[in-house]
Amino acid sequence: MARILVIGGHGKVALLLTPILAERGDAVSAVIRNPEHAREVEARGATPVVCDVESADVDELAALAQGLDAVVWSAGAGGGNADRTYAVDRDAAIRMMDAALAAGAARFVMVSYFGAGADHGVPDDNPFFAYAEAKSIADQFLRASALDWTILAPSSLTLDEPTGEIDAEAESAGSVSRGDVAAVIAQTLVEPRTIHRTIRFNTGRTPVAEALQA
Repeated sequence: MARILVIGGHGKVALLLTPILAERGDAVSAVIRNPEHAREVEARGATPVVCDVESADVDELAALAQGLDAVVWSAGAGGGNADRTYAVDRDAAIRMMDAALAAGAARFVMVSYFGAGADHGVPDDNPFFAYAEAKSIADQFLRASALDWTILAPSSLTLDEPTGEIDAEAESAGSVSRGDVAAVIAQTLVEPRTIHRTIRFNTGRTPVAEALQA
């Protein structure tokens, strides 16, 4: 049994991830900002933890990860406000990495996006620019850390039914269901060959477990 902290526990992907983890016997703590979401998170098999990661400092975040085995960052500001995007997707994410290391939760899975990187190519007058920049910086910070990190970079997310199959060798972005992203996160947590890898993926024809072993 692994003890896992999911940041952004009420997000669409996280709500699909939690039952997968709970059903295989993992103990899941789901960090949420709004206490009104606690009941829904509990129904999915997680213990709700109310915390605003945007304002929490490293010590507060480290307390959340104390005694746990892994952290999954699946939070995001949701776009629309550049300052808040930087505050959550860059600054809070980096504080959580420092916190995980301080707490001894060495395994860290970051949910990023397919085109993330210093060469993301998003013009600075594009509304998506702040998110692209924030993810680029956070991902690079994670790669340079002492954590056992994996960066998952799915392409455009859909609400399609999950297939259980992905393409982890795609050279250009396509789409993938949120259910399959959840399955990839769950498998990443138990597949040591994903450590220190950035995995970009679309929907595809290779079973998730097999794709992550490549």
